[in-house]
Amino acid sequence: MKPDPPVTLDLALQHGLSEEEYQRLLDILGRTPTYAELGVFSVMWSEHCCYKNSIAHLKTLPRKGPRTLVEAGEENAGLVDIGHGLAVAFKIESHNHPCAVEPYQGAATGVGGIMRDIFTMGARPIASLDSLHFGPLDNARHRFLMDGVVRGVGDYGNCLGIPTVAGETYFHEGYGTNPIVNCMAVGVVRTDRIASAIAEGEGNTVIIYGSRTGRDGIHGATFASEEISEESEAKRSSVQVGDPFAEKLLLEATLELVKSGTLVGVQDMGAAGITCSSSEMAAKGKAGIIIDLDKVPLREAGMSAYEILLSESQERMLAVVHRGREEEAEAILDRWELLHSRLGHVTNDGRMRVLFQGREVCDVPPFELALGGGAPVYHRESRRPAKLDEYNAADLSPYRADRDWNVALLEMLASPNVCDKGWVTRQYDSTVRTNTVQGPGGDAALLWVKETDTALAVTTDCNPRFVYLNPRRGAALAVAEAARNVSCTGAQPIAITNCLNFGNPYKPESFYFFAEAVAGMGEACRAFDTPVTGGNVSFYNESEETSILPTPVIGMLGLLEDVTKTVRSHFQQAGDRVVLLGTTKPELGGSEYLWHHYGVLAGDAPALDLDLEKRTQEVVRQAIAGGWVRSAHDCAEGGLAVALAECCLRDRERPLGATVALEPGDLAAADLLFAESASRIILSVPPEHAAEVLQLAALKGVPAADLGAVGGDRLVLGAWVDLDLARMAEAYYNALPAYFQAVAAAE
Repeated sequence: MKPDPPVTLDLALQHGLSEEEYQRLLDILGRTPTYAELGVFSVMWSEHCCYKNSIAHLKTLPRKGPRTLVEAGEENAGLVDIGHGLAVAFKIESHNHPCAVEPYQGAATGVGGIMRDIFTMGARPIASLDSLHFGPLDNARHRFLMDGVVRGVGDYGNCLGIPTVAGETYFHEGYGTNPIVNCMAVGVVRTDRIASAIAEGEGNTVIIYGSRTGRDGIHGATFASEEISEESEAKRSSVQVGDPFAEKLLLEATLELVKSGTLVGVQDMGAAGITCSSSEMAAKGKAGIIIDLDKVPLREAGMSAYEILLSESQERMLAVVHRGREEEAEAILDRWELLHSRLGHVTNDGRMRVLFQGREVCDVPPFELALGGGAPVYHRESRRPAKLDEYNAADLSPYRADRDWNVALLEMLASPNVCDKGWVTRQYDSTVRTNTVQGPGGDAALLWVKETDTALAVTTDCNPRFVYLNPRRGAALAVAEAARNVSCTGAQPIAITNCLNFGNPYKPESFYFFAEAVAGMGEACRAFDTPVTGGNVSFYNESEETSILPTPVIGMLGLLEDVTKTVRSHFQQAGDRVVLLGTTKPELGGSEYLWHHYGVLAGDAPALDLDLEKRTQEVVRQAIAGGWVRSAHDCAEGGLAVALAECCLRDRERPLGATVALEPGDLAAADLLFAESASRIILSVPPEHAAEVLQLAALKGVPAADLGAVGGDRLVLGAWVDLDLARMAEAYYNALPAYFQAVAAAE
């Protein structure tokens, strides 16, 4: 084993610490740190672990609600009460940087990591979701990244036996070098069996269990806290390797440990591995902890203390067990055939002490490492980019010219951002565990909570073009769309988690997008009374060539009290009336139409009246609960024409057409068909209930109109569109698979 290098300022800078942070480290310790201690501080003070550049803004978000049991940052995942003595744990996180260099393992371990966050709460995972963003598929590298990520998400979830039920897939040049891979998980726990990530009680035993520790993933947290560069490919060792079958054993064993009452606390080893779990648990319990690295089961010989502490090898857990109940806990681990070892114990001295080969290699106060403790907090400079004024003021009239609108709609249905994503979702098992009431392809997934009448609605949403043009309003629109999707199932939105994907926070114009997006998200969450229960920040999603569009992904949770009172997103029965809630405005800015047909990202994001949005969703939920609605679908990417086409096509086995009368007023046809105005929902309503729905909308002050009727094998939109469903289905369903088949044949 090589001797540790001497710790200097230059070495600290190489570890990602600033000169000021290194001086602060010296002041905390009162001496020069050991090499292991330098590693510990560098990972725990990375953006990935302590959110040092973002936490000041995150604290402005609403964190409490009537159902909140655990607030953001208190535990591994947020927790909300759903009644029946049950709670839901849910969270979303990113694995962007690992996927940029090793897409399959990066995505697989992203799924594994978020699952561990759920079952360490004592919750059984019942569903997985994702939000995936890639560069255009005419580039071989982008296709490689997408193929690897989709297989990684699917293989891990399928092997683990957790259904992937919803998500989104988006394409733009900005994600070419920096794909966005956000993974969300949802679990259910009895409120009397909630576990905590805490170390407390002097003398209680610290146990590591799960897979052996290797060199994979070392400095993964700091890798995720820097820009992608040519050196990134050399950092494949920063990407972990996953084993879903080991994770399944961990899941079952952990839930049994929680049920047994032997645990004081438990935490998974994600970012920063043993370092993070031991220091955060001790800091939360205001305790100390002592661990002996010689007792860590290793996969590779000759590992140093630095490597063992910082390894991010997957499928490992750290548990604190009540003194005297170690053998009971170990018997459970043996039954699940999991490797385990007693590493140390809890102390009352407020120190994290680490032993290795008979010497003390680390003696630091865990409080100084932890988010919410002594970790650095910065207030970064924010400056509005001048180009936004130019984009917002752009003249969009040239793009409103008349054209063949049949062709335009067919082209829109074949757009990668609009077309059916079955090529992706068919690689996922969406029905395992038999909780799935509605899976991929709808506005939101719906999951039955077994042994109750209750269901959970879940979705992930963000339109990054809107956030790019107007970050505050764009983020609010993302929350509104997520809530709208949940409401279209009949469920009440109750909470969100978020994954905030942005560029370099040290660049003022980049940080502006983050700060404004957080403000807009907060405004919308307060309007809907949906507290932010947790999430993730992913900065540095840029390279020398490109930067992502600002992408604050919203994971929304909704509650449906009666699972039998839900509707689908597509038309159900000929003769039903087509009712539109909301108003279409001349808002082509940031639209898929503008981007797909002209390659233009300009204008302003659509206007958003949060009070009107809230009332519109109340109308939908009340109408569904009253049994007046047979289907509900929101208008989003592609506008009204695409939304109506999706209502016709989404039941692939039994498509239903519609004849709709559109009144353009002062709108150009391009706006009438493809503007993406907010707060619009398409309902199909039995004729005998149409008047009741319209009266309810009027009572709530929500614009509503009876546009026409469901039926036939064509979609007719006034004088502009008249297409047979078979031709539309060809464009919608075959675009993605046909593209991959053509590429495979050419290669």
